[in-house]
Amino acid sequence: MQDGDETVISPDVLRPLIVRSLRRSNVRKKIAEYLFEISPSGSYTSDIAYNVKTTPTNVIGALRGMNTRYRDDESLLTLNIVEQLQSSKNVKIYKLTDFGKEILRSMNER
Repeated sequence: MQDGDETVISPDVLRPLIVRSLRRSNVRKKIAEYLFEISPSGSYTSDIAYNVKTTPTNVIGALRGMNTRYRDDESLLTLNIVEQLQSSKNVKIYKLTDFGKEILRSMNER
């Protein structure tokens, strides 16, 4: 199924890719867990970095992808775990999607 220029992947196909992505990167996993803790609120890059004890560059890489270090196709935004919101002062706020909450709940039950 296609949506404009992007291919839409069903959640059942995405689920194993998401679990693999979170297991491969402690930073991605910590970010997702932190956003789960503060849900339904969101946070901005440097605040996330402070709370997960990493650099803002690593947070951006995990959220959006960064050429070699963080693969774009395994980024939290691409996998539909996190959504990006624009605040009034041009600050990007990131929060966990409902799909992301569902994934984290199922991973925590195991």
